[in-house]
Amino acid sequence: MTHLESLFAFLRFQSVSADPAYRSQVSECAEWLSRRFAAMGLESVAWPTAGHPVVLARSRPRPGLRTLLIYGHYDVQPVDPLALWKTPPFEPRVEEGKIYARGAADNKGQIMAHLLGVEELLKAGKELPVNVIFLVEGEEEVGSPHLEAFLREHGGELRPDIIAISDTGMVAPGIPSLTYGLRGVLAMEVRLRGAAHDLHSGIYGGMVPNPATLLARLIATLHDESFRVAVPGFYDAVLPLAEWERREWAALPLDDAALCASSESRALFGEAGFTPLERVWARPTAEVNGIGGGYQGEGSKTVLPGEAFAKLTFRLVPDQTPAEIEAKVRAHLQAHTPPEVTLEISPGHGGEPFLCDPNSPDGLAARRAVARTWGREPALIREGGSIPILQTFRRLLKTDILLLGLALPDCAAHAPNENFPVENLEAGIRLNQALLEELARV
Repeated sequence: MTHLESLFAFLRFQSVSADPAYRSQVSECAEWLSRRFAAMGLESVAWPTAGHPVVLARSRPRPGLRTLLIYGHYDVQPVDPLALWKTPPFEPRVEEGKIYARGAADNKGQIMAHLLGVEELLKAGKELPVNVIFLVEGEEEVGSPHLEAFLREHGGELRPDIIAISDTGMVAPGIPSLTYGLRGVLAMEVRLRGAAHDLHSGIYGGMVPNPATLLARLIATLHDESFRVAVPGFYDAVLPLAEWERREWAALPLDDAALCASSESRALFGEAGFTPLERVWARPTAEVNGIGGGYQGEGSKTVLPGEAFAKLTFRLVPDQTPAEIEAKVRAHLQAHTPPEVTLEISPGHGGEPFLCDPNSPDGLAARRAVARTWGREPALIREGGSIPILQTFRRLLKTDILLLGLALPDCAAHAPNENFPVENLEAGIRLNQALLEELARV
């Protein structure tokens, strides 16, 4: 089976973890992956959890060698809106050097590159330079709700010296990247209630509070005129940027025009005093992800909504914590809610920010592996997204994590027409093998 055939077989599973209708497909994907690991000579099992299985595969342990744990996920996002896909999302195809399918970049293409890298060494009759463990879960896209319990039960059997994850990206084609930081996240839903039900806006307008109007005013209090978050104490724990980080990021080929093009935005916008990359990689934010209330259909319906809601997320940076920020945001919202309406705050998911040292012995080993693979030194970057499970790995397995991404900025992860370059699949195989060798030397 060729590299592409292996990946295509993986991509055909409709392993959408968020939708119960796909539960059997998720389980079938886990079983297929476990058999795939076993066929290449690894000890492998698909461990059941209260949700979807965790696939755990490992090479024959050899005393005296370091142990690398490679983490990934086989579950994928829903495909909606289906009409925007050029071809069916679970029928992978190659066009102009890119593999198109749901999960191609996030995360099946990247984890398959690691699988194929190890398989090539074993097929060639070579001993692996380090002990290798694969941990591939089926619930990352729904927040990994059962992975912590799995790690608590089985973590003592793993004992890795270092963890590698390829679920991040490259800053641009041909520019390999080592991600050493990710933002954390705090989600919540805010709801204002006025009257017990919608009211006629002609009869009651101007006499009773309008929750939608007051919600808009409440949301506006989250930022000041320079678009800094106006929640008292919000920035108290923020770790300042180091000068070397500013220099490193300023040298990247990501100017305002390129960032506008990649986001298809007319202009860039954000906190004054920081560059766009500094804002998205190292500064916290307060964002409105959804807002609603009252009539949403065609035409007009002259009502005052009985309630209005907003879905908010706060991206966090070192050394902020979700619990600390939630308390400050809650206090701010309560202080700015008019007494004519009631406020309800429903907390959502949260995850701590992540930061590691790219100059640690393992960080330098990863940088050498990337340089060997791509023929140039990696860009040292942070990213604006979140992988909440990272701090759980750190806490329970007591080791650090290397983030070696292979996806490109235009990979359309979570969107229609998700894609992954064929050349990055092949580069990922070489990267895996170089990484095993370099980590063995630490």
